[in-house]
Amino acid sequence: MTEVKYRSDKGGPEKRIADRLKNSGDAQHADHVVQKGSSPNRTFTNVHHTRNQQYGDDAKGTGIFGEDRGPANPKGQIP
Repeated sequence: MTEVKYRSDKGGPEKRIADRLKNSGDAQHADHVVQKGSSPNRTFTNVHHTRNQQYGDDAKGTGIFGEDRGPANPKGQIP
């Protein structure tokens, strides 16, 4: 019989299996999540409807000469 060893920093076999079976996509921001099947070969589809979405604060960036370009959304067009 072969002995299977697990690294303690990665958790035991139950945690490793649970990590492999979870949705690896961006389900938090998805408009709809579809799961096909319930076996280890199941698949997830995360549906994002077309839109201009911003997460977090505006990124100012810098111009080609090093000066600040200002906010990316100056008039508040993107909620």
